[in-house]
Amino acid sequence: MRIHLSNKAKVQNAWAMYDWANSVYSLVITSTIFPVYYNSVTKGLDGSDVVKFFGFEIVNTVLYSYSISFSFLVIALISPLLSGIADASGKKLTFMKLFAYLGSASCFGLFFFDGSNLEYGILCSIMASIGYAGSIVFYNAYLPEIASEKEYDFLSARGFALGYIGSVILLVFNLLTIQYPAWFGLEEGSMPARLSFLITGLWWAGFSQIPFYHLPKNPFQKKIQSQFLWKGYLEIKTVYQQIQLFPVIKRFLAAFFFYSMGVQTVMYLAASFGDKELGLPGDQLILTVLIIQFVAILGSYLFAFISKKFGNRISLIIMVLIWIGICIAAYFVYSVLEFYALAFTVGMVMGGIQSLSRSTYSKLIPEESTQHASFFSFFDVTEKVAIVLGTFSYGAIEQLTGSMRNSAVSLGLFFLIGLGFLIILRISKKTVSIEQE
Repeated sequence: MRIHLSNKAKVQNAWAMYDWANSVYSLVITSTIFPVYYNSVTKGLDGSDVVKFFGFEIVNTVLYSYSISFSFLVIALISPLLSGIADASGKKLTFMKLFAYLGSASCFGLFFFDGSNLEYGILCSIMASIGYAGSIVFYNAYLPEIASEKEYDFLSARGFALGYIGSVILLVFNLLTIQYPAWFGLEEGSMPARLSFLITGLWWAGFSQIPFYHLPKNPFQKKIQSQFLWKGYLEIKTVYQQIQLFPVIKRFLAAFFFYSMGVQTVMYLAASFGDKELGLPGDQLILTVLIIQFVAILGSYLFAFISKKFGNRISLIIMVLIWIGICIAAYFVYSVLEFYALAFTVGMVMGGIQSLSRSTYSKLIPEESTQHASFFSFFDVTEKVAIVLGTFSYGAIEQLTGSMRNSAVSLGLFFLIGLGFLIILRISKKTVSIEQE
């Protein structure tokens, strides 16, 4: 069920602008500057990468992997409750704001992280991750309410494209401040990197005001109920029962779960891989991620066109096959040029697989339902648990074997299992009717 929009184009553009607003966190904090900065300030004077965290000794990159796992474990546990409350009380936009402001404020907090306060820095990074992931639950849930099914693929791709463009603009600016601090009246050292965390928080909070202003506040005019907390649990239970009636949704979520274990882990830990396994300097790592971002814009639209011609399932299968090749190739990468080539390939499929996954799931939600936040909570919880297991296994394999290369190649197994579920998946108009398959 979709709401009637008198200014549909404006609302859709505003919705897509949230990708522009929050993607800077994903790029600057999780993918480029913060991981490189974190590795540098947590490395001992003797070159040791072992740190003490609340008295426990652990490899710094393993700690970072585990911190990502923990943050997404928290959001996986609470997002079904929150989205159920949002559906039951009509407060979807309120919760989206709450998590967006939590994330942006945590980015501000990272400005004060200098390596000596390791626990504080990890806490801020965890809270920023929770804010980012939590806001996405409610952001995604708006898609089936503001667009028709035929608009899902390209509107979803528009959001990802805006996110890539906006985040690249800010990353280039931050990179200039780091490479040429004197241009901006800054001293060399940690200040330019720390300032980039502050600017990221400002960008996120500032541009979020556009979707916050234009998105419908309470599209189905639901009234807050005194028992809305319990109502949220009931809505989650109801949606779970509905999903049991749709084998196609269950199969898609299974496929999404396994290939997301690989996709999301690569996104969060690629910079750490380049830093530790190849010894690439920070500027080359950031350039690598810039390559990924630019190519990802093209990839989002390329696979949207492929899905239009051959269907979402075929498009997803092609991308997962490419991801399997990427995991195998990562084990044998030793030169800068090889790493750039791998990054180009990652970019081609990174944006496409995220965009098509979101729009495919939107098509599978029964049109009669008004519980979009609850349905999308299953989608988001699936992704968050995948991140938990993917990043945890990545860190655990590094800890056991002493090499990130082994961690990278092991991700191919997750993609392979996801491919199996995609092969048996059948998407048709009948699968999205309210009748049982």
